Amino acid sequence: RLGNGAERPQAWFGDKRVAVLRDGQGWVALVGLPLALEPGEHALRILDAGVGKTRPVRIAAKHYPLQRFSVPDHRKVEPSPEDLQRIEREQKRIDGIKAEFRDEAEPDIAFRLPSQGRLTGNFGLRRIINGLERNPHAGIDVAVPVGTPVRAAGSGVVVETGDYFFNGNSVYLDHGQGLVTLYCHLDRIDVKPGERVAAGQRLGLSGNTGRSSGPHLHWTVLANGTA
Repeated sequence: RLGNGAERPQAWFGDKRVAVLRDGQGWVALVGLPLALEPGEHALRILDAGVGKTRPVRIAAKHYPLQRFSVPDHRKVEPSPEDLQRIEREQKRIDGIKAEFRDEAEPDIAFRLPSQGRLTGNFGLRRIINGLERNPHAGIDVAVPVGTPVRAAGSGVVVETGDYFFNGNSVYLDHGQGLVTLYCHLDRIDVKPGERVAAGQRLGLSGNTGRSSGPHLHWTVLANGTA
């Protein structure tokens, strides 16, 4: 909690500006914590009515389970040199999206699950893919058949669409205050960058594109550039 003043404070975690949201008569910071963040005390920097201050954020250790699965396309697990060049180009685009901070007075954060189905992969899972250790899972997976409508978790602006090496056909939706949702492995995309969408509006149809072991939706929530 940051205070009860009439003016919205600003806050930073590390070098990233974080969401500050109205909570009753006051303000709270919503901070995304990287999975690789070391446990211990970290500082939240605050600028409130022109006055700077810091607030300690204490992070406890957390254990995430191990998940093993196979992907039929081995190149999605062991990319070729050409694939690595593509991945590097795409990562620069993704980093640019993560770095954006769009001021929004009242962002829609009452997120709804984009598709209804069985949850098959939780956030933070340590993953072994085709026998090789890979990055932890940065979202949740919803098992749905190809062609299932995928809907916006909340209102926002489409900032990016495209076919990515790992994520397949993807949509990035900016909700403001550094909050972005990502929808991956789609079969079809029905929106365009710059389009403002309402909560529940169809973004596309689920699929099995990119690095995928079967038809599903991968959904990630980013806060201050962090899953």
